[in-house]
Amino acid sequence: MANNKTSIARSAASVYGRIRNILDSARSQAARSVNTTQVVANWLIGREIVEEEQKGKVRAEYGENLVETLSSKITKEYGPGYSVQNLFYFKQFYLAYPKLIDVAEFLHAVSRELPGDGADGKFHAVRGESWAPSQLHPNLSWTHYRTLLRVQKPEARAFYEIEAIKSSWSGRELERQINSLLYERLALSKDKKGLMRLAIKGHEVQRPVDVFKDPVVMEFLGMPESSKLVETDLETALINNLQTFLLELGKGFAFVARQERLTLDGDHFYIDLVFYHTILKCYVLIDLKAGKLAHQDLGQLQLYVNYYDRERRTKGDGPTLGLILCTDKNDTVVRYTLGEDQQQTIFASRYKLHLPSEGELRNELRREVRALSTTTKKG
Repeated sequence: MANNKTSIARSAASVYGRIRNILDSARSQAARSVNTTQVVANWLIGREIVEEEQKGKVRAEYGENLVETLSSKITKEYGPGYSVQNLFYFKQFYLAYPKLIDVAEFLHAVSRELPGDGADGKFHAVRGESWAPSQLHPNLSWTHYRTLLRVQKPEARAFYEIEAIKSSWSGRELERQINSLLYERLALSKDKKGLMRLAIKGHEVQRPVDVFKDPVVMEFLGMPESSKLVETDLETALINNLQTFLLELGKGFAFVARQERLTLDGDHFYIDLVFYHTILKCYVLIDLKAGKLAHQDLGQLQLYVNYYDRERRTKGDGPTLGLILCTDKNDTVVRYTLGEDQQQTIFASRYKLHLPSEGELRNELRREVRALSTTTKKG
């Protein structure tokens, strides 16, 4: 009897697990369907307004009056969500994404109870097959698209679309990445072909230099800029905000340890943060500095990297990488302290504890471009 009860309990647990998967999947699909329907409706509304204005070919006031009239009538019948401002967003949405969907294919798919089999596979935008930037994707909500409208450069907007889908960014995460000029920071060391790949494929990690950003923006810590800041406080704040820190570091980082002790002939050393990079298949050691980088800091990190390469690295692991996060650095000091081989494994990035303005970030990027140009000429 007891055996029967145990068997039934196991069966029930197994079935329950499968049922949960079904329900969770159904809810997820329903949410995506609602999001896609809203996005499509907003795009179609924007198209109707734009085409009506173009057909009228009259003064600009016509467009304003048309939108105001439409807003009043739609809100009265369908409720909030159709303010004048939102209708202007819909117009902007259509103008920024004129080829988001094929209307004929969309209507055909709807008639066959979307998503259906349909239309010989041509309606890939709604089903998410053979997707390319500027096409409708079911994982991008209206919040995503409205945020993307702020990005003026088509190539940058395409990059953010790809990354939002590949990294499953929420609308808030997408907004943060745009505000921190992620595209510009990653584009810093790219040639023309590299910039094109960013716009077509997003951020691809193939080499160590692809992993690290400069500057690293950590406004999510909520810490003020202060000369009294100490490394332990910074480290604790990063651990307490580990999920957001991983988002800022980028794809592929997995947290391993903090304050890992190394003992060499009785002397103890402590590595602030240890990560493993799942794409490059290597350890990444991060050392935190509350001030300007000194050449001794590079030597200390080199010690940690050498130790990991000799004692921790196993078959299949790539060379260990080291990153110093500091408030400031002298690129010439970094270049002369590290040999050419070390410059492929040891990196230094500045961190910002507040979200810089666009102008401030662009100045930072120009500084890095000058440093890279100097390095290239001397090389």
